[in-house]
Amino acid sequence: MSESKIKPSAAASQNGRQSDEHADVIALPSINAGIEQEREYVAALYRRLDQLREENHQQLSKVRATGAVGTMQNISERDAFATMYEDRLAQLSAVDDRLVFGRLDLDNGDSRYIGRIGLTSEARQRLMLDWRAPEAGVFYQATAFDRQGVRRRRHLMLKRRAVQGLEDEVLDATVLDEGTENHGDGALLAALKARRTGQMGDIVATIQSEQDGIIRADRSGVLVVQGGPGTGKTAVALHRAAYLLYAHRERLKSAGVLIVGPNSTFMSYIERVLPSLGETGVVMSSLADLYPGVRSVEEPDPHVAAIKGRLDWVQIIADAVAHRRRTIAQPRDVTVEGVKVTVTPKMIKRGIERAKATGKPYNEARSTFVKVMVREIAEKLERILQQRSAGNDADRSYLDEEVRQARDVRVLLNLCWMPRTPQALLEDLFSKPNYLADVAPQLTKDERRLLQRSPGSAFTIADAPLLDEAAELLGDLDESAGRDEIRKKLSREKDLENARKAVENATPQLEEMGIEGFLDAEAVANMNADGGQRMTASERAGVDRTWTYGHIVVDEAQELSPMQWNVLMRRCPMKSFTAVGDIAQGSSPSAASSWEQAFAPFADDRLRVEELTVNYRTPRNIVELAERVAAANGLQTTQLRTVRDGEYEPIIEHYDDASALVTAATDAVSAEQQRLGEGLVAVIAPVNLVGGIRRSLRNTFGKRLGAGAGSMAQDVVALTADEAKGLEFDGVVLVEPAALLEESNGRVGSLYVAMTRSTQSLRVVASRDLPAGF
Repeated sequence: MSESKIKPSAAASQNGRQSDEHADVIALPSINAGIEQEREYVAALYRRLDQLREENHQQLSKVRATGAVGTMQNISERDAFATMYEDRLAQLSAVDDRLVFGRLDLDNGDSRYIGRIGLTSEARQRLMLDWRAPEAGVFYQATAFDRQGVRRRRHLMLKRRAVQGLEDEVLDATVLDEGTENHGDGALLAALKARRTGQMGDIVATIQSEQDGIIRADRSGVLVVQGGPGTGKTAVALHRAAYLLYAHRERLKSAGVLIVGPNSTFMSYIERVLPSLGETGVVMSSLADLYPGVRSVEEPDPHVAAIKGRLDWVQIIADAVAHRRRTIAQPRDVTVEGVKVTVTPKMIKRGIERAKATGKPYNEARSTFVKVMVREIAEKLERILQQRSAGNDADRSYLDEEVRQARDVRVLLNLCWMPRTPQALLEDLFSKPNYLADVAPQLTKDERRLLQRSPGSAFTIADAPLLDEAAELLGDLDESAGRDEIRKKLSREKDLENARKAVENATPQLEEMGIEGFLDAEAVANMNADGGQRMTASERAGVDRTWTYGHIVVDEAQELSPMQWNVLMRRCPMKSFTAVGDIAQGSSPSAASSWEQAFAPFADDRLRVEELTVNYRTPRNIVELAERVAAANGLQTTQLRTVRDGEYEPIIEHYDDASALVTAATDAVSAEQQRLGEGLVAVIAPVNLVGGIRRSLRNTFGKRLGAGAGSMAQDVVALTADEAKGLEFDGVVLVEPAALLEESNGRVGSLYVAMTRSTQSLRVVASRDLPAGF
């Protein structure tokens, strides 16, 4: 077997680790290596990581020290290197915790270490494989029935930088004759039994074969991952995002990947996972943040949310925008510098038609309307002035600007074609009943009444897709009538040309350093355009509503309304999606009854559905109870295979007095913590009870209580069923299941979700009759 040798870095010695002059040369451990040999090799990997960080930091400092001097091309080249070093440093910093997690021993005698990124020695020897590399796939795919050349799969358990333990999965029985002793109950079960911390668990080392095939599937079309509770849907979604960014770096680095989750609690829950997988360039958004610049609130009435979720709003918004253009019934006089000019209905109609013919959005087409009308009014004014001063051939080119600035003209043109923002359009729709009635005949009178609200009301999550649709049709407000856009376009073309030359000059030097795929002309041009401020594709995409992504990942996808899907389809014209969810867990008013129904208006011909069938999270006794309740209430669920029997039986506590529930829930948390010993316990309660329960828990547990939907860092939290979507806890206290059914209008999905959040124990606290199945 060949040896890979690593020398320690100067950075390592500065950090108090082994210095260069005292370090031993580290060889690849033998196939029967024990924990001490593995610790030596892992320490050497970290020394190499520190060395690379230090080298990149020094190079970045050197580049920055040159300053903005020389030609534009010289500056672009400097920025190109700075961009590359900053990207690399961000990646190297993100993988410090548990850098390596696995090792493969192969039939041909070779061994491969698997980690968060790939590492090579200074001599370009491969020290560790990136988990996303094709050669690393067998780490997840090999089984005793299909070994794929793997004799043994070793799991390395690290805590930060230190190897705490190791465990072997022997796939070739002859290895047992060689004296291996590092067997255990499996890295997967160890990960499942680990205490929950409020952030998504690190499961890159425990991806199973069923999941890995989905992670590495082709990115074209819409891939739906259907799976019941605990099947690892979210883990699959995030690892797929990281894998696609690795496998299609050139395509996705400039376009980016968008990950959409159901709420802010869920997004904070997973926020550290992607950096730990070696990726930092992803945009993450909850449904409330789909429209940049507007922080949406929950829609208080589910009936209103259902109405706003219909695709009818594509036509309603289009009609509402068209309704803002008006002609005049009679001629109108406008005064320009003391001269009256008559504007006729025919002139207005002609201006509107010419502007509409451009095919531009409403606000941008308005610039054409204004230019046409100003010119026609100026020509009319010029004829009047010529008649008043016959024979005077004075230059009157100034008249266009005089007309444009005249108050009467501005009032008239705004009356006929008022510039609008999406927010103003939507506010008019919902605060002016007659306006809504004119443009939305598809809605019943009762539905229009439900939609009415006062001016200035906060925009809701259900409003976000309507704002986006309005923004698409309205376009940007352009006070310069397009002149600024032309200047920007010319400047952009020049910046790109300089950037291309800079990248051409820089690429040979980067290749000599063994660095590829970190640099492109567009990134350099963007940095220059931002005045030297470094902006990644993900940062620009996060603030640009018109940005189109290379791939979109949607978690809890069963909850999205048709209008929300409409927004996301616009964000990804190539229709490259990974949607993960469980139809049975749908609880929103717009939840689809099947994936075919959800995607029929958008991509039914490009739809693939893969199913996850193994529940890794929830114990069998809790799963069986949840499935029994679901079936008794008419909900068809995916039949799951569970890998764990529950250590703790579910407990049901009934109280005669509803007023006792808040205190009972608090007592139940104490009982669960005593039963579990330690762990994260969640109270999942109806909306009308969760506030009182949080106050009671705060009085009892103080700072140990997480702030509801805003924090998962403590060991006690209280959430609504919607806020608990996608999360997991060691223990769950479920309060008043009958009320959970009622607040979701009888949809069993919310109750099913709440019952399946636990990895260890479930306690039910109720004052009313329990739903069927309990």
